[in-house]
Amino acid sequence: MTLTSIPTQQKLTFTQFLEQLPNEAGRYELVNGEIVRTLPTRQHEDIADFIADAFKNEVKRCHLNYRVSDRIVIRTLTPIETEQGRQPDVSVVDKTLWELNRNAYTAFVEPLQVAVEVVSTNWEDDYVDKLDEYQRLGIAEYWIVDYLAIASRSYLGNPKVPTIFVYQLDETGSYQRQSYQGSDLILSPTFPKLQLTVEQILNT
Repeated sequence: MTLTSIPTQQKLTFTQFLEQLPNEAGRYELVNGEIVRTLPTRQHEDIADFIADAFKNEVKRCHLNYRVSDRIVIRTLTPIETEQGRQPDVSVVDKTLWELNRNAYTAFVEPLQVAVEVVSTNWEDDYVDKLDEYQRLGIAEYWIVDYLAIASRSYLGNPKVPTIFVYQLDETGSYQRQSYQGSDLILSPTFPKLQLTVEQILNT
């Protein structure tokens, strides 16, 4: 994934970020007051689409009250309460919350049910910054999909192996992590009947 900062005259708030989003097609985030355009690879997009489709199928099959999207922007806060605008590769939101104001833009200050980030070269954003921000916001379930095994050995072990991490909020508001590799069946608190392995995702 390539990241490109778009110059602005001042550090932007989340509201200003939404007002100044470029008309040019693409994915944009607000990072430390600046608009950043993200350009994912085709494989990155394929994996995100595969997971989104699996979630959508599960929502339909089990009649769950969720909306799955790749276009939702969420307001998060850093430890020093700087507003960020994050756009997960896949988002799952309560459908009732989605339908409260269907004329609004796909921007949320409320926590998602699930956020999925497919890891790119800027892997620390997903493992450190977004992890902290999503936990702080109260996103119940957070997936990190490291299909290139690009993070450090402290996360992936030695030798490094493609891994999917699923973080779940506990009763104290802290994330508890489970890791999955190879033929492991991924256990999702949101989709308890989901039949999906790491290999299936990697082989898309």
